[in-house]
Amino acid sequence: MTGTGGGCRTVADTEGMTDVAGVEQRWAAYFRWGPYGLLAAGAVLAVASVDAVGMTTGERYTAVALTGAAVVLQWWWGRWSRGRPLAPSVPGACYYFARWALAFALSWCNPFFAFYAAAGYVGPDRLLRGHALKAGLVATSVVIAGSQAGGMPLHGPLGWAVFGGLLCVHVTLLVVFGQLAAREEERSRIQTATITELERTNAALQQALDENAALHAQLLVQAREAGVADERRRLAAEIHDTIAQGLTGIIAQLQVVANTPDAGLAREHAARASDLARHSLGEARRSVHNLAPVALTHDGLPEALEKTASEWAERTGVDTRFTVTGTVEQLHDEVAATLLRIAQEALSNTARHAHATRAGVTLSFMGDEVTLDIRDDGRGFDRTVVRERTRSGGFGLPGMSARAERIAGSLTVESEPGLGTAVSARVPLVRHD
Repeated sequence: MTGTGGGCRTVADTEGMTDVAGVEQRWAAYFRWGPYGLLAAGAVLAVASVDAVGMTTGERYTAVALTGAAVVLQWWWGRWSRGRPLAPSVPGACYYFARWALAFALSWCNPFFAFYAAAGYVGPDRLLRGHALKAGLVATSVVIAGSQAGGMPLHGPLGWAVFGGLLCVHVTLLVVFGQLAAREEERSRIQTATITELERTNAALQQALDENAALHAQLLVQAREAGVADERRRLAAEIHDTIAQGLTGIIAQLQVVANTPDAGLAREHAARASDLARHSLGEARRSVHNLAPVALTHDGLPEALEKTASEWAERTGVDTRFTVTGTVEQLHDEVAATLLRIAQEALSNTARHAHATRAGVTLSFMGDEVTLDIRDDGRGFDRTVVRERTRSGGFGLPGMSARAERIAGSLTVESEPGLGTAVSARVPLVRHD
């Protein structure tokens, strides 16, 4: 998971950096070549309108000289800015206002050179900042408005009135679009901060998920080790309580057979020794069978629980139903073994103590949890009086609870005298490796 999430973030970051680099390259291309194009457009229109505008010979030579100066200025800027990031600086401000001065002088000669002045509207924030930016935009508006009013110098009150109106329109548009740009920049800044915070949160969540998975794995290892120790103690108790006592009884019976002269008595004690041997063999086989849940060798937990419930019902005669709810998942071996052991112990307790006529076993898959419920309609019991161990060597309710807790689960028991018993084990859903 971590590798995949990190790979996705790396691809996204790379694409984002590529987009930013592409935008910067396009801006650099505009600042290098765009003013050339606007100057050429203004020059072509100025040449075409020489007679219409009424340019004098002096104005024509001045326009030619100023156009050459504009070309030199743009050439210098292209060389200086090559390889440098576009950001407000002193050279950038000098370039901007020198270009504006040339545009103002050219527009004085011929208003069509206002095309060249319009370059001041495009990307000024990449050359200027603060008051210089506002002054540059207003100065550009003066040149554009003067050209639109019929060219400079202005003549008469009407010319000045038209110029004033156009200038107001330009300034108003600058203010409106400036506010919109500021809001867009603020929105972009907030969006960037939100994305950064989301990435940080996702990284923290991914780390928590990784730590949780590691804790689950560690918990299962501890549960396996604790289960081994528990099985050893249980097996030792069973050997002491059953097989060892049986062997002691066999030895005692054989000693009687060896020491008695009475053939009938010897046969009687030999038969007892034989019975004890068969009983001890059965106990040994049962102990070996209980060392590992054989039912899980070839089947999943639902199939093993269904077989366990069916076999238990045949042995006890109790009407038993098994139900599975939710989407069945392949569980980790330790989780499946724990739930199966709890079901076996709960049914064993029901058979020994409940005197029930009906029982039910329900396995529920609920998202990230698995729940096992065993219920009966038996006589129930007082929960304040529960023996630590059962006679058969099991560990009863405390043992079932300990099994569930080893894998970060829990066991609850609901029972009242005469109202049956319900045992519910809730454990995390840890999938098979």
